[in-house]
Amino acid sequence: MSSGTDHSAYYVPENGWYPVWVALAIFLMLGGGAVWLNDLKAGDEPNITMTLIGLVLLAVVLFAWFAKVIEENQQGLYSPQLNRSFVWGMGWFIFSEVMFFAAFFGALFYARHFVLSWLGGEGDKAITGEYLWPEFEAVWPVVSNPDPSVFTNPGESMASPGVASWGGYLPFWNTVILLTSSVTVHFAHTAIKDQQRTKLLSWLGLTVLLGIAFLILQVEEYIHAYQELGLTLSSGIYGSTFFLLTGFHGFHVTLGTFMLMVMLFRAFKNHFKPEDCFGFESASWYWHFVDVVWLCLFFFVYVF
Repeated sequence: MSSGTDHSAYYVPENGWYPVWVALAIFLMLGGGAVWLNDLKAGDEPNITMTLIGLVLLAVVLFAWFAKVIEENQQGLYSPQLNRSFVWGMGWFIFSEVMFFAAFFGALFYARHFVLSWLGGEGDKAITGEYLWPEFEAVWPVVSNPDPSVFTNPGESMASPGVASWGGYLPFWNTVILLTSSVTVHFAHTAIKDQQRTKLLSWLGLTVLLGIAFLILQVEEYIHAYQELGLTLSSGIYGSTFFLLTGFHGFHVTLGTFMLMVMLFRAFKNHFKPEDCFGFESASWYWHFVDVVWLCLFFFVYVF
């Protein structure tokens, strides 16, 4: 686009290869993930080389892409109409994430309230369980699978009173951490509106630290589940739903923490103004969404 173009109505950037590189990086990540899962199933040493290449490539491309967007914003190329486009874009992105988690929560609900009763001898499809696994006890969490030769039984569930002293309390403390982080990120947003840069840096820095603390505790919880409880991805429907829901949420917390770290670096450079801080606002919306998902996880995966 020529330098003489009027951008006052709506800024349209020049053609770029960023989307192509992002697509390639995601392809490598997903392909590497498939290789990793197949290696685990076959009992081989997991190969994560392709996944790491995809992660590094994605990080580099996104860094360059968002740096370009920030540069354009600092140059004053963005208009109110373009900012409205950003708002709608972030809104639809979060909506797609809501549908993403709704699918996994739906699978959890279906398994707990329909499939489990059928295998236990209840409902119009109970004949399946009566013929295949007549001794199966329909109790959630499923720590005694219908066919242990295919799906190994975990020792205990993550909600078992016997593990409350370690595995049971970690989700509670993580809930406290995320709820606190929602408050601190709100205070950081208020500091932008009030033009209090010191408070912005303090509250936003604390939010980032809380996000990192959450991830550390989740890693500890996974180690406890694998090594002491025998709860793995191969532990049947309970292990699958537990690690898919908590694992994908952990990935989103990682992404949200990274977004807030970028906002913290921008805050150090004094990029945000009360009337121009959508980058921070979009990251805070995403963080609040992640917190709400965790509350649902805490109650439906750990408590009920």
